[in-house]
Amino acid sequence: MYDEELEGISERPRILNVVGVGGIGKSRLLQELRHRTPDRYRSARLDLQLPALRQQEDALAVLRTEFGAQGVKFDRFDIAYAVLWQRVHPQLQMDRKNTPFAEESEVLSKILDDAMGLPVFGTAAGLVRLTGRAIANRQRRHRIEADSTLQELDSLSNAELGHAVTYLFAEDLRQSAQEQPFVLYVDAYEAMVPAPIPGGRSFASDAWLRDLLGQLQGGLTVLASREALPWTAYDKEWDAVIRRARVEGLPMAARLDLLNQAGITEIPRQRSIAEASAGVPFYLHLAVDTHVQNPDRTEDAGTSEEIVQRFLQHVAPDEVRILELLSIARTFDLEVFRTVGRHFDLPANLLTWESLTAYSFAYPLPLGWYRLHQLMVSALQGHLSPAVKREAHAVLRAHWEGLADRMERGAEERGVARSSPLREAVYHGLRAGNLAPDEILKHADRALRMSSRQAVDGMVKDLRDHLAASADHTEAPSSVAAIRDAADCLDAESRLELGDTGAAMALTPVRETSARSVVAARLALAGANARRIAGESALAARIFEQVWEDHSGEARTSAGLCVADIRMWQGDFQGAFALAEEVYAICSPEERVIRGDLKRLMHLGHRFLMDFARAQDLLLQAEQEYRAVDAVIGLANLRTNRAELLAFTDPEAAVAEAGVALEVQRELGAQHEIGKVYTAMAIAQIRMGQLERAELSFRNANAALDRAGYRSGRARADMFRAFLLLRRGEPEAASALLRHATREFEVCQVYPSLILAIHRATELIGLADADITAAADRARPTIRPLGAAHELEQRTEHVLSMFVEVDS
Repeated sequence: MYDEELEGISERPRILNVVGVGGIGKSRLLQELRHRTPDRYRSARLDLQLPALRQQEDALAVLRTEFGAQGVKFDRFDIAYAVLWQRVHPQLQMDRKNTPFAEESEVLSKILDDAMGLPVFGTAAGLVRLTGRAIANRQRRHRIEADSTLQELDSLSNAELGHAVTYLFAEDLRQSAQEQPFVLYVDAYEAMVPAPIPGGRSFASDAWLRDLLGQLQGGLTVLASREALPWTAYDKEWDAVIRRARVEGLPMAARLDLLNQAGITEIPRQRSIAEASAGVPFYLHLAVDTHVQNPDRTEDAGTSEEIVQRFLQHVAPDEVRILELLSIARTFDLEVFRTVGRHFDLPANLLTWESLTAYSFAYPLPLGWYRLHQLMVSALQGHLSPAVKREAHAVLRAHWEGLADRMERGAEERGVARSSPLREAVYHGLRAGNLAPDEILKHADRALRMSSRQAVDGMVKDLRDHLAASADHTEAPSSVAAIRDAADCLDAESRLELGDTGAAMALTPVRETSARSVVAARLALAGANARRIAGESALAARIFEQVWEDHSGEARTSAGLCVADIRMWQGDFQGAFALAEEVYAICSPEERVIRGDLKRLMHLGHRFLMDFARAQDLLLQAEQEYRAVDAVIGLANLRTNRAELLAFTDPEAAVAEAGVALEVQRELGAQHEIGKVYTAMAIAQIRMGQLERAELSFRNANAALDRAGYRSGRARADMFRAFLLLRRGEPEAASALLRHATREFEVCQVYPSLILAIHRATELIGLADADITAAADRARPTIRPLGAAHELEQRTEHVLSMFVEVDS
């Protein structure tokens, strides 16, 4: 089939979908196919088991590098990718050090060489213009200069630019395929889409991959997956593109050959094992392990299940027992082995450990960790009673919690394979039946301090899996509901930190229920925060106040922080600061993150009152609190705030700080914070006179803020973008944008002080507007500043002078 597909390559996309169960040998098959491919084909491999390669930009970069090393000229793609890179990093200059593919790309390297050390700014129009001097080949130069997609790049949104980059990659590869066809090998598709939803759709997590493969003309894609590609659910035309090749068990001759090479040479025994294995390599290897354990036996198994059982019969009983118990653990090392062995009075010596980890079904992981093959896990766990399983889970929960304690104290230097120890503690605690919902939240909070958001997202997945399994059992409905609320709470909080406001609101419907429990209080606060970001400030304030009044437990300080926060955004600075001080006073010494959040909130209050010196002092106090517990999220958000503050006090430093903040927030995936950082960068760039860069920064800010559904944040960005339009001599457009920002502030019921600032700006530049004046009249009575009102007016006038020129 592969040979036929190679010979049938034409000017249309083709996909050979290699389908088979886990462990059947798909990855090895792709490796063999590539090895057998004639030299007249170029080839590249995309391994989706690597998390980074599931992201479009990283995957395209890897493929470009691999195909480029084989002679493919990616002129148009390199220019488009450079434009996308500059769009995402407007604070950086294009040079050989910073620009992707600067060394590998002939077109980019010549552009940068011809610039003779001068900084290059990466707009598409500018790069195409420079290409005319950099490329001597007339045909290549004409192809670049005449490309309609390149000419449109500067006018595209970020999302559209991503699609254009993919299109130009495919186009450059197609162009090269006219001289030499290509093969792309994509492995482990299931890692990208682990659980398709009914109907074959997959939450669009693979949309970019479908978009790419649907445009790869002049070549062949070989894609390995555990299930056949369900893409006809999106478009029936995929049926004409995809050819499915199901990988069944090894042929009989291959089974016999494998057994012969492994030392099983007797023909009857080979035949018996080969038939029983059904051709699955796992069972063949297990049969070889059995032979090594007992080479003198005369009887062999007749089915795959019997292969497992026969193997276990020829292993020492103590080893079988500890294997059964280790099957409860998702990963294990020597310490886990010894903990389980000692608790159940089984051998826990090094000799037994080396014997167990020598089996083919014990897969080694980095740093001395192991996991068992899933087929063996299923077989082993079937031998354990429910009571023993629960006790084993309880032992493992205690072990992982102890490891987490040592890691927090810095007494544990070894890395942990695959997951956070606190995630494993939650996994085992659920199955032991000894983990309360509020303990789940405590473990999640600790995991955040230790390993950022990824471990908590893993906990949410484990909770969802446990709930799905509980549907078939007799677990008490109240217990199931409490665990579901804990999962929804953690999920919503995670979505909020990513800026996914819509998803957070969907997880937290407004309910008239008590907020006395920690889980209920935090779930309500997460929902209210999502609604605040989405502009529903009145509803958010009501929920915050209710939790603050009803809850007396561990979430009370968080509720107080939220009430103070929204009071400040609504203009009551006096009330906000008084409550923040009250909440700070009742915080326990261990609540360093909340204490830092309160100091940061007061910093923001002073910043919006334009008292930048006091704001700086409070930001330093917040940093001390965060650093005391290495609060990843708090320190990341503090980076954002520092860039925002520096935009008004030191614009050059602000751009540099924003660049660092972007790296941190991109790693966390916090879209609303990314939008705020880009806004700060744009404000600083306006002050430095870098208007073209500021425009790009605003475009990036708007894209991130819109993704987050952050209406008031987008309105604030629009307010400052209006000042950019004024600098460009577009007063009518600026006036319209200021009116829009004012309306959004009113709808969201936030930032009355900024409404007054907008009103004063229109007076200073001679663009007075009746609607803005009316809004200012409504906003003025709602503001309760610290100090006299005229002092705020003076500071506002000073800040506005940084951006607008007063008519003389």
